[in-house]
Amino acid sequence: MIVISILALAFYLLAITASLHLLLHPAQKGYRQLFACVALALTLHGVSLIEEVVTQSGQNLSLLNVASLVSLIINTFMTLVVRRFNGWVLLPVVYGFSSLLIVADTLIPSRFMTHLEAHPQLLLHIGLALLAYSVLSIASLFALQLAYLDYRLKSRKLTQLPSMPPLLTVERRLFQLMTTGLFLLTLSIASGLFFLQDMFAQGKSHKAILSIIAWCVYVLVLWGHHVHGWRGRKVVWLSLLGGFLLTLAYFGSRFVKEVILG
Repeated sequence: MIVISILALAFYLLAITASLHLLLHPAQKGYRQLFACVALALTLHGVSLIEEVVTQSGQNLSLLNVASLVSLIINTFMTLVVRRFNGWVLLPVVYGFSSLLIVADTLIPSRFMTHLEAHPQLLLHIGLALLAYSVLSIASLFALQLAYLDYRLKSRKLTQLPSMPPLLTVERRLFQLMTTGLFLLTLSIASGLFFLQDMFAQGKSHKAILSIIAWCVYVLVLWGHHVHGWRGRKVVWLSLLGGFLLTLAYFGSRFVKEVILG
């Protein structure tokens, strides 16, 4: 497993180098090399995660394993849509974060055993929650990119990155991602309310409450944009707030239990 993780890390680092080269020199060819490295990195990352998560005694859904799974989903999505979304500047960020998680997961092994095969409804809920969080995390990255472009335009400074997309394109993609993520988050919350009787039990209620508050934030952003034409900083800050609330809901208590107290 360590060998596979090291190989995944190596190909991620090669992909970061290739994506930075294409970002700074978009006229040069190198797309095939980039996607070849990414394909190998994603495959090896997925294999290492399967070996780490799926065990004979159940599923090891530790904090680092779940975070690594989220990063794998984000990387796969970004790689597939990078040309359509013109998100080249975000590739080094998402690949770099996955590299750090692979290192952390290898150096700091942890266990949080579950038995999802006995509770398929829980598997559905967790799957929807991870997909929603992944899409809305990408939306947060686009919000940061939007904030940067907005700052550069208002200060009348042209960006030095040739591959930086137009501001309106980034804004349009942000709302598309937010709409998709909100739909998945709605399904996740609905599945929890329908299938999980202990969703608001002691020790778990904060996850449900923070997720619902985040849902309200995203609804507010989309409503404000479509009804009142909200744009710019207000949209950026609210979308980042929604992402922060979801991070607290999904990882906050687990971080305290597994890292600080464990």
